[in-house]
Amino acid sequence: MAIRREFRHPHLVFFVMMALVLHGDCIGVNLGKMATQQLPSNMIVEMLRENGFTKVKLFDADLDSMSPLAGKNIEVMVAIPNNMLQSISEDPGVADDWVQENVTRHTFPGGVNIKYVAVGNEPFLQTYNGTFLNCTMPALQNVQNALNKAGHGTKIKVTIPFNADIYNSPGVNPLPSAGDFREEIRDLTIQIIQFLSENDAPFTVNIYPFLSLYGNEYFPVDYAFFDGTDNPIKDGDAIYTNVFDANLDTLIWALTKAGYPDMPIIIGEIGWPTDGDKNANSNNAKRFNQGLVRHVLSGKGTPVRKGKIDVYLFSLIDENAKSIAPGSFERHWGIFEFDGKPKYELDLSGHEENKTLQGAEGVEYLPRRWCVLDPDAIDLTELRDSVTYACTFSDCTALGYGSSCNHLGVHGNASYAFNMYYQVGYQKTGDCVFSGLAMVTDQDPTDAICRFPVMIAYSSSVVLHREMDKLLAVVIGGLTGFLFLIHW
Repeated sequence: MAIRREFRHPHLVFFVMMALVLHGDCIGVNLGKMATQQLPSNMIVEMLRENGFTKVKLFDADLDSMSPLAGKNIEVMVAIPNNMLQSISEDPGVADDWVQENVTRHTFPGGVNIKYVAVGNEPFLQTYNGTFLNCTMPALQNVQNALNKAGHGTKIKVTIPFNADIYNSPGVNPLPSAGDFREEIRDLTIQIIQFLSENDAPFTVNIYPFLSLYGNEYFPVDYAFFDGTDNPIKDGDAIYTNVFDANLDTLIWALTKAGYPDMPIIIGEIGWPTDGDKNANSNNAKRFNQGLVRHVLSGKGTPVRKGKIDVYLFSLIDENAKSIAPGSFERHWGIFEFDGKPKYELDLSGHEENKTLQGAEGVEYLPRRWCVLDPDAIDLTELRDSVTYACTFSDCTALGYGSSCNHLGVHGNASYAFNMYYQVGYQKTGDCVFSGLAMVTDQDPTDAICRFPVMIAYSSSVVLHREMDKLLAVVIGGLTGFLFLIHW
């Protein structure tokens, strides 16, 4: 009976399978672990499966992240961090050891389906000032040789996730057809491209239309999205209605000029944050990500290259311990909150029929209590320093200009800061004192816009370093924080 029911509507089975195939071929997701509290890895893997992700990109290959992926038929890209590139470039034995520890140990029947090894992450980023220029290529070669020696070379490919700033369109009115690699790194980049091509490996690039809008107040807002613009850009016969297509075609033109017009391309990171900037919110994130999914699955491609586009969304879950040097939005890229709750509706099939993301199930939380500014506190002379301290060792990015909690005022800001510090420290009694200014309450201070979270009851390696970081910051006078967030 069960078999007859399963095949009673063969046409329906066919279309469901086709939707899964189309989705799995193109849409992946990044998973970072820079968070004070993290969901268990097996719970995260179940989220991947429930939401139909068949590809995941990891920023490291630790055992805790890799083991739950065994036997799950999820294609995995594992990464070697930038701080290992120098040692790997100098000693092939280091590459051999890394491959043995992080690839071979997981590669067995029923093991982890590793497809790519990412050698570094955006190593030619201009802000690195050339730190990794000389070691990236030899590291890439040594890792490929290590994969070959271990018998993985035909199945597992190396790649390097580049930032889109390695290419540009020079001129006053830049067009994709003028695209080329930055002059100072052009020869090296082409050497890497040649090596990737010889090993049947893809070119990986991270593209962020949000940053175009963030970095230029005159950038046309609609051009950052996929639902059309009144002012398209014309480049010969090509018409560009969104910056993603223009950016990707700029790369394709650069590859063409280098002699590799058909080089396979993976979009290693792309997404839209939901907080930390005036343009970072759930509505814009839904608009961008839904448009992206629809676009890459449509098969229309770009004006220069047709076909489906291989992308990894950035990212699955928020990371509240990431550096905010690029901007406060850095901690808010997830399509899910820190606790695995969906931030907005998103149909990952591209058909926009089933719009419900499946959140994590069985999540354990800390007790429902919050640390806030004592309303009876009279002497507030220590308030500024207390808020600065709290924000230095927790995440106060939601208080920034244009962010979700920017409207709270001085007392609300203090309560938010105190609570974030209290939560990331697992609600220790001594973490809700602040010179006698704070108190614990069971009344949720959350309002219609600003959420005061109660954190999940899972630890992270980030937490293990928290007390040492606090001590170091005091010793070296590094108590820099978020004074700019407070309207005195």
